[in-house]
Amino acid sequence: MELDALDRALLRELQNDARQTNRELAARTGVAPSTSLERVRLLRERGVITGYHAALDLDVAGRPVQALISVRVRPPARPVIEGFREWAARLPEVIGLFVTSGPHDFLIHVAVPDVDGVYAFVIDRLTERREIADVQTTMVYEHVRSPRIEPAAPDRPRTARRSR
Repeated sequence: MELDALDRALLRELQNDARQTNRELAARTGVAPSTSLERVRLLRERGVITGYHAALDLDVAGRPVQALISVRVRPPARPVIEGFREWAARLPEVIGLFVTSGPHDFLIHVAVPDVDGVYAFVIDRLTERREIADVQTTMVYEHVRSPRIEPAAPDRPRTARRSR
């Protein structure tokens, strides 16, 4: 799917402030409000825009301590991996989950109130699962997030990937 300059401008502006009105979005991108409305509708229908979300400050939300937890499961079979993925994604401490290659099968990003919360997550939550073969925890000192994602350049080949 090709994204033109207007699509890119709309996406950039929406990532800066998804709560702005269509009239404001149109003014910032230099198009008529009807054009802006139609293009954003098409971006949603084509699956480029998958939703609108509120960004939380984890410190203020009472979850200032973050950790990255690498997990290896056994046996490395599709049902085991899918079952663990679905279970882990539903846990309230989990703010990100990656299925990975290499020595570990998952990288779990958690945010909790304190270091004891990390310990409880690993010991109480993860060890209750029989398929867990190995766990390694890395504490996060600082998490720097990119404020926006620019679509790939039009001449660059892309492959369809599933993301959650």
